[in-house]
Amino acid sequence: MTPEIILVFSILGAAILLFFTGWLRMDIVALLVLAVLAFTGLITPHEALDGFSNPAVVTVWAMFILSAALYQTGVARIIGRYVLHISGSGEGSLVALIMLSAGLLSAFMNNIGVAALMLPVVMDMARSKGIPPSRLLLPLAYGTMLGGLTTLIGTPPNLLISYALENSGHRPFMLFDYTPIGFAALLAGTLFMTLIGRHFLPRRDAISETKKHQAKKSAASYDLQKRSFLLKVNPASSLTGKTLAESRLRAGLGLNVLSISRRSGTILDPGPNTKIEGNDKLHVQGNIEALKAMQHWEIMLPSEPGTEVRRWLTRDLQIAEAVLPKQSSLPGKRLQDTDFRKRHGINVLAVKRKEGIEKTMLHDLIIREDDVLLLQGPRERLEILESEGEITAIKNTTADLLTETYLLHDDLFIMDIGDDAKLFEKSIAESQIGSAFGLTAIGIFDPENKLKPYAPGSTVEPGDRLLVKGNVYDLPLLQGLKELELIEEKVPEIRHLESDEVQMAEVILAPRSLLAGKTLREINFRQKYGLTVLAIWRDGHAHRINLHNMPLQFGEALLLYGRRDKLELINSEPDFILLTELDVTPLRTDKALNAALVMAAVLMPVLLGIVPLAIAAVAGIALMVLTGCLKMEEAYRAIEWRSVFLIAGMLPLGTAMQQTGAASLMASGVMSVFGPFGPWAMIAGLYLLTAALTIAIHPAALVVIMSPVALEASASLGISPQTTMMAIAIAAAAVFMSPVSHAANLLVMGPGGYRFRDYIKLGLPMTLIVMAVAMLLLPVIWPL
Repeated sequence: MTPEIILVFSILGAAILLFFTGWLRMDIVALLVLAVLAFTGLITPHEALDGFSNPAVVTVWAMFILSAALYQTGVARIIGRYVLHISGSGEGSLVALIMLSAGLLSAFMNNIGVAALMLPVVMDMARSKGIPPSRLLLPLAYGTMLGGLTTLIGTPPNLLISYALENSGHRPFMLFDYTPIGFAALLAGTLFMTLIGRHFLPRRDAISETKKHQAKKSAASYDLQKRSFLLKVNPASSLTGKTLAESRLRAGLGLNVLSISRRSGTILDPGPNTKIEGNDKLHVQGNIEALKAMQHWEIMLPSEPGTEVRRWLTRDLQIAEAVLPKQSSLPGKRLQDTDFRKRHGINVLAVKRKEGIEKTMLHDLIIREDDVLLLQGPRERLEILESEGEITAIKNTTADLLTETYLLHDDLFIMDIGDDAKLFEKSIAESQIGSAFGLTAIGIFDPENKLKPYAPGSTVEPGDRLLVKGNVYDLPLLQGLKELELIEEKVPEIRHLESDEVQMAEVILAPRSLLAGKTLREINFRQKYGLTVLAIWRDGHAHRINLHNMPLQFGEALLLYGRRDKLELINSEPDFILLTELDVTPLRTDKALNAALVMAAVLMPVLLGIVPLAIAAVAGIALMVLTGCLKMEEAYRAIEWRSVFLIAGMLPLGTAMQQTGAASLMASGVMSVFGPFGPWAMIAGLYLLTAALTIAIHPAALVVIMSPVALEASASLGISPQTTMMAIAIAAAAVFMSPVSHAANLLVMGPGGYRFRDYIKLGLPMTLIVMAVAMLLLPVIWPL
């Protein structure tokens, strides 16, 4: 084994490890592979960049755009609605129709796009037929992948295999060479799911509980009724005349106001600028514990702020100044993102700059180099931060500095937490009261009225009094929230919150969304979209509190509430897929015939062998734009750039495996295990290995890894490479056992309420069935 082969195997092993663990994004792993191969000299710089101009890569991104044109013109939705119209009431017939229609569409459209397109249609089927969505959505995902097996353009692995054959000097696959085995696999998979597989599907309903009232159904599955309450506003309350935004009900207590009942009528989905009136009844949803805790608090202003507070500040409250040095990682971040309080147990009381001192609403303040932070916390914790280079020049403060420079005495008051200390700690942990009102506890009075420092995370006892820093001018507003009356009337059913203009709907992140990993707070969801997120369905459970701090993930569903026009607007956003049908007319249905004719014009010269598929597809994009089927902005947005970079980055690895002899060595290993049993055993062994790796590795990356091995193994046995490569293509594209490796599986995970084991339970027999079909038909259609 040469040093070059050892290096290639090391790079391959590291890539597979990263694919399995998910420590890095797959596209980043691919780019790192490309860079390492070039830097180590295993391939030339030209070969390293060849992947971006490879015809397979060009065809992949071109097909993304052509699929988007079929979507924007409503071609695929028309087909989906027709299927809904002709479907019967039986679950079995629905499963069969969904899989066959999705499969036929996926033969000519990107299968991820088909899954995204058909998802709302299938959800509407589930509602109209009274069937849990979990009984239909996994068949939808499987149907798109089975349909992708039927043509050259159905899925990227098919294209990559064909171009790998061409690059190695063999005859590539033509447009319909995959059809006999692929269509047989589609029929066999559909038959299995219709007769047997559907009985193993879960009956979870993340969307609906009954057949008629969607709002009531969503409330039941998301358990919204248990988190709904009525609050009454005292006529003399300081909240009267304030807007909902100014009240900080959402920002501080995490309470969503779903409706307001008053003498003049009921306001559904009141906006942030809606003014509160006396005797209003607020229908709120969220965790009421924080409000209950507040109602036990007693807030007392010092009787002589200029004298009494100065005396408190002479105590050792562990307050110090520190400077942010140049090498610190903190400048440029919002203060709340630094996690001073949670990670280090340190409070930031003020920020001093040349232009002045900032003391209020610090959580949104972006800190800068050379800022002087007024910190409160144990000295040893400050010294740890200093040793890490995050802060420097720690200096103890004096009472004069705190009162004369920072005017800290103007911001202090006493808070008696009442008898329920646990409720206080829980409410502070699960709400944003501190951030919304700028409240920071800096000291605690013991039973003998002695003041000692209060560090974040400290325990409190019933009857304790805290010395709190905050904006004194916000205290009347805080008092108004305390005075809200929790009334015992029966909360209106969730379905009464909907009307012709206001309703609930569910969305999931689109496969190409850039919002994954970001929180609702970071993207300013409420301000940007004008909608309220009532709950997030994740891992089979509904989450209803602290939603603004939960990073969004692919595969989860968001329950939204708001005006219909806002929901229609989010339906046009590329980052979301609306699961609730709003009967929104497709943008350009008058161009549907044009799009279908252009697609036919793309495929015809390929069938006749006049031009390569990549050239025909690029020409088709130009025609789609010129005929008004698609805008160029939509074309750019339609490309799944993750897949493009993944494929382009991994293709040089295949080149390196062939040039260094690593592929030959791997093929020899496969031959030593399966070779003695004959060529068909070798093909079956490669199929099983490829199918097993689909659990964690993207199909496109897997094809790049396995195709050189398959070519070398075929050459060693002297058999047709097309036979072996066809088996690899089918095994890599038939991703049934994991939601991780294929976006279509991940797309239905949240709406269907699926768990990982559901994919294994259904995916394993489906994988074996497709393998059986392939192994039976390969000798007939692609003999050795």
